[in-house]
Amino acid sequence: MRKVTLNAIRDHAIRAYPHECCGLVVAIDDRERYVECTNAASGTDHFILPAEEYAAIESMGEIVMVVHSHPDASSDPSEADRVACEASGLPWMIVEVRRDDGGTVAAHGVSNIAPAGFSAPLIGRSFAHGVLDCYTLVRDWYRVERNVVLRDFKRCDGWWNEGADLYMNNYRAAGFRPLVEGESHAVGDVILMQIRSDVANHAGIYIGDGLMLHHRYGRLSNREIYGGYWLENTRTVLRYVDDREG
Repeated sequence: MRKVTLNAIRDHAIRAYPHECCGLVVAIDDRERYVECTNAASGTDHFILPAEEYAAIESMGEIVMVVHSHPDASSDPSEADRVACEASGLPWMIVEVRRDDGGTVAAHGVSNIAPAGFSAPLIGRSFAHGVLDCYTLVRDWYRVERNVVLRDFKRCDGWWNEGADLYMNNYRAAGFRPLVEGESHAVGDVILMQIRSDVANHAGIYIGDGLMLHHRYGRLSNREIYGGYWLENTRTVLRYVDDREG
């Protein structure tokens, strides 16, 4: 990478602090250029690069790298970074940026990662909404256990507080139907729960023996007994309808 490109990245990381910066390195007429992007995330510990900005930059040339910063943290990639890097199909650069004791913000080390077949474990994965969340776990379970690729759906952090009923509005498009009266739970059934919300905002996968696999907001994914609190807050249970079932 050219020194001028790296300096532009470091400068952006410093100006964006304490939020994460994000941007793209694009090759235009065989010369690289760093293009700053808007971080549409509401928090300070992740980034969302708007699709319309990505498309606009893609029209300028070949996108060769995704860039973002880690404020007050090491440049080492998080589990969510590695998952998102795989999904992007592009190399990533991560910049460490910190405020020192004197109040000066400075960029420090950088780390580079590239797609290499990484897949987060189903149990014990960290939480990052939109990258590693309860619906991601459902999709990954179906990919690993059933060789089924479920549709993904765009979701902003906190959508359940804005009245969006994403699960109920989209489960049929993802290939599911609700269980009917008298049907027993089967491995792979998806449990939709309504947790301190007006809409169904949490999903788990029934894995047999009275257990479900789920990923709570801000927690590690885990197995848990499906009963008590979770049963009381269940909105509906869904079953995947494959080609054989019509």
